[in-house]
This record gives sequence, C-alpha cells and structure tokens, in this order.
Amino acid sequence: MKIIQPFLVLCLMFFTGNKLHAQADTIRNQQIAISNFIVKENLLKNDKIAIIACNEVEKPLENVNGTFQFSINGFKQALKFNDGVAIAPQQIDKSTFIYLRHENESGTHGKLYYAIKKDDNLKLIKINWLLLVLIPLGIIVLATMFRKFIIIAGILLIALYFFNSSNGLNLPTFFETVFDGLKSVF
Repeated sequence: MKIIQPFLVLCLMFFTGNKLHAQADTIRNQQIAISNFIVKENLLKNDKIAIIACNEVEKPLENVNGTFQFSINGFKQALKFNDGVAIAPQQIDKSTFIYLRHENESGTHGKLYYAIKKDDNLKLIKINWLLLVLIPLGIIVLATMFRKFIIIAGILLIALYFFNSSNGLNLPTFFETVFDGLKSVF
C-alpha cells in the first residue's frame, strides 16, 4: 500500500505535467500571420515609416512579434515586429511612392502609398488601385469622345507617366498593384 500511493502520485504528476506542457507547446507553436497592415509615420519623426499589423477592420494587433518578410519597392526586407509594429530601416528624403508587399500562407497582401515629405513631416496617403486604373482610363475615354482633346490627353498621359516614374512608381509596380487589387476582388 505504501508503494502504490507514491506511484499514483508520480503518475498523476506525470500525466498532468504532459498536458500542461502540450498546451504550452500549442500556444508557442501557434502561427501568427499578418493578413493586413497599415503604414504610418514613425513616432520619432526620423523620416522612417512604421508598419502596423492589423486585422481586416484595421484594428492594430499587438500580439504580433517576430521577423516577417516584406518587399518594399521591390527590395526584400526582413522587418522585426514588436507588439505589432515594425520600423522600416530606410529613411525617406523626398516625396515618393512606397509599395509594400507581404506574402504568407493566406496570400499576398500589397499596398501602395504616396509619402509627401515636407520639412520634418511625413504624410502618407494610401492609393487605391482603382485610381491607378480610372485616371488614365478617364483621360483616354475623354480623348476618344472629343477629337480636339487627343493631343492634350496624350500630353497628360505622358506627364502622368513621368510623374509616377520619377517618384518611384514604375510600370512593373503599377501592374503589380493593379493585379493585387484585382485578386482581392475575386
């Protein structure tokens, strides 16, 4: 009887310890994925951007920690998230387009922003992919409706192309943004 009681206590401790250990492993091995993110100016005002992991309604997720792969304007970058926030290491010295893309098991998530740099302030404007399509398409439709507008429309399209390409929005990035937007619709 004296041997059975310690044996039962040891067995009980062994089995409950394994269950607790298994639950801790499940929590530790749980995959945290970024399915949406927003971009803001870094709070330190050092001309860097902060990428904030969030849910579908753009509520910040503070439980995201670790290193995630992003593509910033076509360059792969490993960003370290602490409490849902990562700081991009590059400083922005002039107004430019910023195309951020993150790929994980649930798909590819990309967003295009225009960063306006004025003095020590950095203002970020999110650009919808529909605007990238509708503005040139609207100019082309107006040119076909009014024959006198063809030369002005051609000049406007060339000026729009040069503005975009001089600020970092080249044709491959343009098409990537449009295709990512179309994928999100379907």
